[in-house]
Amino acid sequence: MADASGQADIRGIDIDKLAKGFADEASVLKNFVVKSKTKAREIRWYQKTAGFLDSVDTTGVTASKIFNVPERALPTVVEQSWTRKTSYVKKFMVESPTISEEDIRDSDVDVLATNVRDLVRAVANQVDIRIYSTLIEAAAATPTTPNPTDTLTTAATGNGWDDTTNGNPVLDLMVGNQKIRSQGIIANELILYINPIEHKNLLNYLITVKGSSIPQFASEQLKKNVLMEILGNKVVVSENATTDYALQFVPSGTHASAVWKEYTPMSSVVIDDPGIGKKIRVWERGEGLLVFPKSVHQITDTVT
Repeated sequence: MADASGQADIRGIDIDKLAKGFADEASVLKNFVVKSKTKAREIRWYQKTAGFLDSVDTTGVTASKIFNVPERALPTVVEQSWTRKTSYVKKFMVESPTISEEDIRDSDVDVLATNVRDLVRAVANQVDIRIYSTLIEAAAATPTTPNPTDTLTTAATGNGWDDTTNGNPVLDLMVGNQKIRSQGIIANELILYINPIEHKNLLNYLITVKGSSIPQFASEQLKKNVLMEILGNKVVVSENATTDYALQFVPSGTHASAVWKEYTPMSSVVIDDPGIGKKIRVWERGEGLLVFPKSVHQITDTVT
């Protein structure tokens, strides 16, 4: 019996279940931001002003009026501020060509599963790129001119992480930790999101360049072959991360850097064309919101 239009099952394979599983596998950044749902395509939200509350400087008075208040004097008045933002849900969608009935009848079912896998990964990959773009406040995934008013940016020490003489990735990460902390943001963990090139240079620095200074640490990394955490930064490696940059951000908690607003979860459907064949369509709708811009730090010029 032919599958009806919209039915998500082909020859015993639950396409919807496969789609969700493959989405989890392919989504890297989405796992490290706060996720919530939205019922509207237009999202109105508020971006909190970062930093410590303090009195406003006036002519001749730049010291904090919170400090050393005279006896019986009224307290200075300060308040938190938010910036109202409006964002719009974005749609990510792709579909396969029509798979003929003949191919479905005499081909191994893995052909269908592979199509589902790769279509889902294509959508999930674009979602990740969008979240990355949100975190660096750029219009595209390549952070050539990050917005200096919204992100903390520091050039790498020396000529970058591949500079084994003057480069110092550890110092660069500590600078990022310090700059985020100086905004009044206390996080138990940061995410260090880097390209495999930066990952290679970071490991080379820790194991080869500084291995003799920290022999136990270096030998442990050689055993594990993958660096998981350094200086409170959980290392996440992805091809979507642009080389020559290293991104640090807060994944969760009160000061989580970004939120993924889900309008439609990863979805899939099998479209039946009786007598001809079937095609698989996959889509997702949502948008990334940078709710705490000062909890993001970008290290630039990491490659010579």
